[in-house]
Amino acid sequence: MSKIMTISIILLALLILAIIFLVVLNPSFGGSLKGERLKRIEQSPHATNGKFQNPLPTPVQTDDVPYLKLIKEFASTSNNRVPQTPIKTHPIDLNQFGLPTEKIQVSWLGHSTVLLNIDGLSILTDPVFSKRTSPFSFVGTKAFPYTHNYNWDKLPKIDLIIISHDHYDHLDYEAIKQLKNKQTVFLTTLGVGAHLERWGIDSNRITELDWWEDFQLTSKIRITATPARHFSGRGLTNRFSTLWASWVIQAPSQNVFFGADSGYFPGFKQIGERFGPFDLVMLECGQYSPYWPLIHMAPEETYQAAQDLQAKALLPIHWGKYKLSIHPWTEPVERLLQAATDGALTIATPEVGQVFPLDSPYPSKHWWSKSERN
Repeated sequence: MSKIMTISIILLALLILAIIFLVVLNPSFGGSLKGERLKRIEQSPHATNGKFQNPLPTPVQTDDVPYLKLIKEFASTSNNRVPQTPIKTHPIDLNQFGLPTEKIQVSWLGHSTVLLNIDGLSILTDPVFSKRTSPFSFVGTKAFPYTHNYNWDKLPKIDLIIISHDHYDHLDYEAIKQLKNKQTVFLTTLGVGAHLERWGIDSNRITELDWWEDFQLTSKIRITATPARHFSGRGLTNRFSTLWASWVIQAPSQNVFFGADSGYFPGFKQIGERFGPFDLVMLECGQYSPYWPLIHMAPEETYQAAQDLQAKALLPIHWGKYKLSIHPWTEPVERLLQAATDGALTIATPEVGQVFPLDSPYPSKHWWSKSERN
């Protein structure tokens, strides 16, 4: 073997060891499944050989994904894929949270982070405040520029955090680790608690649910984990190891639905028949692609899903903060509004951070349009 060949093999081995070392030591990748947590997963009717299954066959992507083309497309800033100027956002009015209200109050903070005031309790879904959705601070999609950046100091005291699944754009290590000395309660899916515990959250503050299991937050507020069509994983080897879910939130006089990530599937109709009607559904509307059509909905499917759920109003989420697909950044909401011209339900389009109550005139300003942003 030549000297050059030997050196090349040694360098390659060192590189592989460095990558393994980096992955093992990087807490962003989360915790490992073991003990009673792993046993519970293995006993779940929705898992086979320790891997969770979708309600129906769901390839994560098509067989013809042009990876090199996609990498080039993601690197491009053309075709209006990202906003050219900061998005106008609102600071959270803390006076509107922490007090009992007759109607649920809602504030969308971008992507899938939604702040709810229900009977004086503050509930936050999928809090992601990092600049990148990645295990590394120097790699990955950057957040769109906002005029107000949200973090725990800018929010009211949070009573409950709902984590829908463990993907980086829904479970943010940097955000979660700041809560290890707080008393906030976490509600999530089977397996995800392993990540939270590695990041310093006490196990007695974590509740993990399987599909159709529920959690009684108070005597008046019940939250149920319901099926979704998606997948999970924070590394190369742990796809499908933890569960993903949508969420039904039942309050004394109003019901809401947090859909998180999901492709379109008959489960929406089943959930609507079992728990509907809903005063508001929060459904993903963005990051879709013909190369992964079964794990994310096109806007027209989002509108149909809202009707399946028996929704009175729809808040589109999963857009307006990160470029995780190659469509223009405003296309999701524009296509949704075009699909909704039949007036079957109301589409709420609040500005980021704007607080609004349910069953009142919903925000309808087209704040993303060029005429409004100039």
